[in-house]
Amino acid sequence: MRVLAVLNGRISTMDRARPEVEALLAVDGRVEVVGATGEVRDVAARLGGAETLDLRGRRAVPGFTDSHIHFVNYGLNLERVDLTGVTSLEMVAERVGAAAREAGEGEWVRGWGWDHSLWPGQRFPDRQVLDAVAPRVPVALRRKDGHMTWLNTAALTAAGITRDTSDLPGGRIGRDAHGEPDGLLFEHAQELIQRVMPEVSAELAERAARRAQSELHRFGVTGIHAPEGAFAFRALQALDRRAELALRATMMLTYDGLDEAIETGLTSGFGGQFLRVGPVKLLVDGSLGSETAAMLAPFERSGGAKPHGGDEADGGVRVRSQHAGDNLGILTMPEDEIERAVRHAAQGGLACAIHAIGDRANRVVLDAFERTRDVWEPRGLRQRIEHVQVLHPDDLPRLAELGVIASMQPIHATQDMELVDRLWGKRGRNAYAFRSLLDSGATLAFGSDAPVETPDPLAGLYAAVTRRRADGKPPGGWYPEERLTVEETLRAYTAGAALAAGLESVCGRLVPGCWADLTVLTADVVAAPPETILEARVAHTVVDGRIVYSA
Repeated sequence: MRVLAVLNGRISTMDRARPEVEALLAVDGRVEVVGATGEVRDVAARLGGAETLDLRGRRAVPGFTDSHIHFVNYGLNLERVDLTGVTSLEMVAERVGAAAREAGEGEWVRGWGWDHSLWPGQRFPDRQVLDAVAPRVPVALRRKDGHMTWLNTAALTAAGITRDTSDLPGGRIGRDAHGEPDGLLFEHAQELIQRVMPEVSAELAERAARRAQSELHRFGVTGIHAPEGAFAFRALQALDRRAELALRATMMLTYDGLDEAIETGLTSGFGGQFLRVGPVKLLVDGSLGSETAAMLAPFERSGGAKPHGGDEADGGVRVRSQHAGDNLGILTMPEDEIERAVRHAAQGGLACAIHAIGDRANRVVLDAFERTRDVWEPRGLRQRIEHVQVLHPDDLPRLAELGVIASMQPIHATQDMELVDRLWGKRGRNAYAFRSLLDSGATLAFGSDAPVETPDPLAGLYAAVTRRRADGKPPGGWYPEERLTVEETLRAYTAGAALAAGLESVCGRLVPGCWADLTVLTADVVAAPPETILEARVAHTVVDGRIVYSA
């Protein structure tokens, strides 16, 4: 029998009847007792003693769940060319050139995280920049949102992409003024390069999963919802078989494997305590930064609204959209196919988690859920929209009305606010509408979308509560009326995430019968001013009643 006594703290339980206790006792990975320190000590003594974690007055919360993380890819990207936050093409060229010089025979240079909106001029790049530093080694660099890949000529040649290559349905090949491929692949066109790049080996995927798990424990994350392919599922299965998996992993299935999953009999919720089948992931539009989100009205042509802050709304960069004209983005699945997919999945016992960024994409998804409600609602399936980045006001109440979960990433709001102001203009008022959605009755489940952004839940907590970046800008918060309280945000990272996965009876709360997963913080984020949230760190992470990380 494994017994852990957590004592002398301020433990947020996420139980509305008893929101805070001083101590808890975990037996064999489940919470047995919550209450005062003396009470827990007495029970532990009757059980023959316990391992003790003295919080010394610190705040503990249920373990954070990241409701949308590309988990194995996050681990893989820790070993690739990191272009996150790079502020110029020259810096990109320097890092790619260094990697190209070290690449062996037959190897590719792969990278992640570039963001053209951070560069002078904010223009999309082209292959010539990469050709200058890597003329022979194929280079493939994913944009930070994953909706665009930037290639050099060697990579285009390896993929057989020429001026005569047709666009794929739901995707586009970037072309220069002469019709030649410029090195950019948008949305489904990325499949052209993915077909020829070296596959990720099982050994590499497992190593990446271990590294990602270690990093997430450092951030206090005890559970994940991962929209990844079979290679990631196999990696986590391997870790689970060897009892190395120490995260509650809900794995989303890919749409192209839906028929096979149904034929096999897989249903949402199938699995064990550490690895479960989740919903089927569908992707119906692109992204904001790649200007491929499916919109009801075109992207702004030249700047849109000024940055919106509570205390300042000054200036604003005026830069033309990369796609001058009536750019409505890309709907990557036909509307009738989305409805068929939701219905087919539900009939097989599988929920759907549907990526939707633009207001048109979100409307189309809500329409599909509404038209198929007769199939999925009686089965108790937890339908969800991933990102929900901008909604038309008419559609905002529909998530609550339909019982559709809003799986959102608070860090996107503050990282994307300037792009929203520039590309969506006044529609930014309805973007990342945390408060409006919560007040409408919708369930929020928060995550990070790592490696797109940091997987640190405290960064997301700060973004949701202040609507400001780490540098404090804008001082009054970006659309501050959409701010949440600390308690509401913590609930979205814990109890809300558990509800989204169908685990609300055993996860996301610290009450008797629930799994003993908790995160101990160095600062009391509940009682301290919101501006100090980023000063907090994770002191301990506990999974299944075991301390898996200590600072």
